[in-house]
Amino acid sequence: MIQPWLLADEPASFWFPEQASTFAPEVDFFFHAVLWICIVFFTLIVAGMIYFVWKFRQRPGYQGSPEALHNNTLEITWTVIPTLIVVWIFVRGVYGYLDMMSPPTETYDIEVKATQWNWSFKYPNGALSNDLHIPINKPIKLIMRSEDVIHSLFIPAFRCKTDIVPGRLNTMWFQAIKEGSFDLYCTEYCGTKHSLMQAMTVVQSQEQFDAWLAEASKPPEDPIEWGKWLYERQGCKGCHSIDGSLVVGPSFKGSFGTSMDMSDGQKVTMDEQYIRNSILNPQSQARVNFAAKINQMNSYAGKLKEEEISALTAFIKSLK
Repeated sequence: MIQPWLLADEPASFWFPEQASTFAPEVDFFFHAVLWICIVFFTLIVAGMIYFVWKFRQRPGYQGSPEALHNNTLEITWTVIPTLIVVWIFVRGVYGYLDMMSPPTETYDIEVKATQWNWSFKYPNGALSNDLHIPINKPIKLIMRSEDVIHSLFIPAFRCKTDIVPGRLNTMWFQAIKEGSFDLYCTEYCGTKHSLMQAMTVVQSQEQFDAWLAEASKPPEDPIEWGKWLYERQGCKGCHSIDGSLVVGPSFKGSFGTSMDMSDGQKVTMDEQYIRNSILNPQSQARVNFAAKINQMNSYAGKLKEEEISALTAFIKSLK
């Protein structure tokens, strides 16, 4: 028997992007099967309607039969055939669903954190990335959680999608069969910047993946570069820009050392202590213009070490 992933080297079509996972051939076949079933029945029904409208139209000398007509053969046919088709659709759909919901015993597990509006992927060796890097021809399981609202991870080329619900762990598995970079989206509306919650799925050979993983687990030695490395991987850039533009929260550009008006009427200077407190206990202080959005900032207490907070502080100071 030919395995489905051996048939998956298909280019992008009108309906779908290229097939890049073991799920893709089954999903595409099932979609096209249902599509053609609909086209055939739609054509037959519309053709029949047109024919009967013409055949039984009102015209001089024509008188229709007053009694209801009955044809057992016809009624059995249009009952049995659609029933068999529906049963086939159900059985085939269950087959595909169980495949997607039943990961193999040996998978490579990656933790996924979804926040407004950022993806963070954590690997077993502690490496963090905002793009999903995976080895080819290896079952991958994503263990996903949301820090705020409902999100949904969707990789079109893999034909896989799973919602990420706050307060629970959601899992999804797949096996990539083609090297390259593929789009990854959030497909559950999660706020005003929902359309920007995008990433890439990078499929590499095992050797390339191992090399990337070893490098990704090493933070830069320079404190400022380390802080920027954390800024890009811990979700900070999803709300705070470094170019002066307003995303959700205040921009980090030129902010260190400035005096700020707080919602409680105080004036506070952004210094090392203010940054540390904002990271560990963000709801304790809010600027006047951002008080309504303060609840969108999650605490990083227990998530960041003191030296990591110091690195982030050094990076923010460098933006003066």
